[in-house]
Amino acid sequence: MELFDIEEELNKLPRSPGVYIMHDENEAILYVGKAIDLHNRVRQYFRSGHGHNNSPKIAKMVSQIAYFEYIVTASEMEALVLECNLIKEHHPKYNTMMTDDKGYPYIKITVNDAFPRIMMSHRMGRDKSMYFGPYTDRGAVHDTIALIKKLFHIRNCNRDLGKGPFNDRPCLYHQIGQCDAPCAGNISPEDYRINIEKSISFLNGNTKDIIKELKDKMTEQASNMEFEKAAETRDLIDSINKISEKQRAENTGSEDRDIIAMARNDNDSVISIFFVRNGTLLGRENHHMSSDISDSDGEIITEFIKQYYMGTPFIPSEILTITSINESDLITEYLTNRKGQKVHILTPQKGEKKGLIKLAEDNARLVLEQDIERIKRLEKRTIGACQDIAEIIGVESVSRMEAFDISNISGYHSVASMVVFENGKPKRNAYRKFRLRTVEGPDDYASMKEVLSRRYSDDKLGRYPDVIMMDGGKGQVHIAEMVIDSLGLDIPVCGMVKDDNHRTRGLYYKDKEVEFPKGSEAIHMITALQDETHRFAINYHKQLRSESQTHSILDDIKGIGPKRRKALLLHFKDVDNIKKSTLEELTAVEGMDAKSAAAVYEFFN
Repeated sequence: MELFDIEEELNKLPRSPGVYIMHDENEAILYVGKAIDLHNRVRQYFRSGHGHNNSPKIAKMVSQIAYFEYIVTASEMEALVLECNLIKEHHPKYNTMMTDDKGYPYIKITVNDAFPRIMMSHRMGRDKSMYFGPYTDRGAVHDTIALIKKLFHIRNCNRDLGKGPFNDRPCLYHQIGQCDAPCAGNISPEDYRINIEKSISFLNGNTKDIIKELKDKMTEQASNMEFEKAAETRDLIDSINKISEKQRAENTGSEDRDIIAMARNDNDSVISIFFVRNGTLLGRENHHMSSDISDSDGEIITEFIKQYYMGTPFIPSEILTITSINESDLITEYLTNRKGQKVHILTPQKGEKKGLIKLAEDNARLVLEQDIERIKRLEKRTIGACQDIAEIIGVESVSRMEAFDISNISGYHSVASMVVFENGKPKRNAYRKFRLRTVEGPDDYASMKEVLSRRYSDDKLGRYPDVIMMDGGKGQVHIAEMVIDSLGLDIPVCGMVKDDNHRTRGLYYKDKEVEFPKGSEAIHMITALQDETHRFAINYHKQLRSESQTHSILDDIKGIGPKRRKALLLHFKDVDNIKKSTLEELTAVEGMDAKSAAAVYEFFN
């Protein structure tokens, strides 16, 4: 990177709205922000005495800035959207971030299909389907979908039934009377649509008739001594009640409303958001925010609203917040434009709405207290276990461990896996697979030498680990040490040793075995790493074998793809008949043109 003169570049900043991006010396993005005037806003970071720069977090961030860049936009609204998109894409270190992406399920109906399907969806998509929810009980959602399909004969399959005629053989659900078999043309789209309308009515809360029908059925089953069937019917009634039960929020009116509150400590913040739809409290979500002690409540809530509503397709008419937010007018305008009607962001001070805020706040505080204990337990199993391993083998740190394994069957498709654990947890985007290039036959030592040489001579594969973990004992460790020494590196190497019952018992390090206390978090960590390494290598090996077994000689013919290969095999039954066929016979196959037929004929002749 060329030398960046911050003072000179500050003078070049335009007096326009836009987004600025702060980088450190390694070009990593530290912070993304927006401004109505880039010239004024960005300069403030490098001038003492400005209020926002008094924050310890911002001061620390500024000390790491090596250079900045900016993107000019036509308006502050465009800058807001771009800022949120860049934050979501890059997860800058110093931005206040949502650290999770969990939600509650929806029921989705693909109403635009000729024969719509009903399914569970983890989020509301930007499509033409109809969504119900979100719901708080996943089990009840599954049960209700199953019930709807059973009651109204909605199909279970995922076949594309958009075109006819249909000649498929009906599946088991048709045979047991739970599907009208649209795949076989047994029901028209119009009649099937009536069943879908009944399903929609059911999900809209019109359940009285069906519950009465089920109760009558349960009574009849019990009278006939069919107690198992009666119990099954009772469970279905319970599922309906769970999902359709109306938890009315007092005096909430009939508007759609989200209630947002927060609980926080020095290191963590939890946002609770409650969903009120048509006056019914349907459910809630909890989200964690990475924040700094110097961040105000208003700043955290503001960042949550920006990030959350940029990513959800449904926007309520009213949003209640525990504290007033920054940029309220701008955010309100943006949400109003997206919804197509007025959106209100309010901070109630009294009355029933204040009570709803209190409910959400109590929930957030409870989640935070529970999570503190959960986080402590998790840290003991992860970071704590890494510290124990470092102390036992006498190294400074094992925050990053890389483990290797070789997998082959008599040398066939020899492959290796590299698994990475950081701070005690798998870092799956850093895993790597290796196909052996220079080794023939089942020579694990030579294979490991090749893999390690390739890994530690390639800087593109990420930073080096604190410790290398080998799946094996003395021999594998010595091979790894030889490779590391030949590359001029200084990385400790350990062997993960198993006992006679194939259970991990300790580490081989510096020519001696180091045992760990039985049941310790450290031994659990090593066992998990060894099992994950073995699993990853075996799965890769299975994948290669499967690809090899499904390869056809027809794949080697230029111009013959999966569709034409399938057509040839359906027509001629096997490859031998294709070999014997004439050019005219090949041309007669559906989907084959003269050029592709000639390619096949010439390949075999």
